Amino acid sequence: MSKEATPSVETAATGAPGPGSIASFIDHTLLKPEAGEADILKVCAEAAEYHFKSVCVNPVWVKTVKKALKGSGVLTCSVVGFPLGATPTDVKAFEARGAVLDGADEVDMVINIAAARAGDKGALVEDITSVAEAVHASGAILKVIIETALLDDPQKVLACEAAVEAGADFVKTSTGFNGGGATAEDIALMRRTVGPGLGVKASGGVRSLEDAQAMIAAGATRIGASSGIAIVKGEQGSSSY
Repeated sequence: MSKEATPSVETAATGAPGPGSIASFIDHTLLKPEAGEADILKVCAEAAEYHFKSVCVNPVWVKTVKKALKGSGVLTCSVVGFPLGATPTDVKAFEARGAVLDGADEVDMVINIAAARAGDKGALVEDITSVAEAVHASGAILKVIIETALLDDPQKVLACEAAVEAGADFVKTSTGFNGGGATAEDIALMRRTVGPGLGVKASGGVRSLEDAQAMIAAGATRIGASSGIAIVKGEQGSSSY
């Protein structure tokens, strides 16, 4: 497991971080398929200005983001099997290797959601393990998106257990593309399941400082949001992600 996901780094904060410290929890996110280079560079400039944890983009933009963020201290994050998770495991692993080679420090993968709904833990472990091996080979971090809006509580627990068994560094609530989003109840359930050793990322519908604080209080150690600037300013964001 990467040191980036250990409690000493990711869960050191206690209480409710305010605008001055909340930025370090945020993956500043732009995953719209229509986003162009100017949009991506704008997000990178914002992340460098506000000192967000990372910029999260689709794989085609990883090289652009890595170059734009050089020297900023902001990480480059990308996604795999996104947003449906219905990609064959070997393709997800190939995609992950490519993202890391292009410069991704972190990779957020979507699980095989059908396997989770069917209670097939073995398929989930196999899916996540293959991507984890590809990501960890280059020292990057793997976050596992379980898409909570499509699962009941036992299925969420199963998916989180599979992520732990497969060696993931984080579990994450949502893509933001399949309805629903992060809830404090889901974050608390995920934290109880994975224990203190893994990160928990809340994503989908986190649009305000109060939203982010509630997620962190429930056990989140990272926030995925396209409303990062509104969050750090104490305003209300309008994005669906």
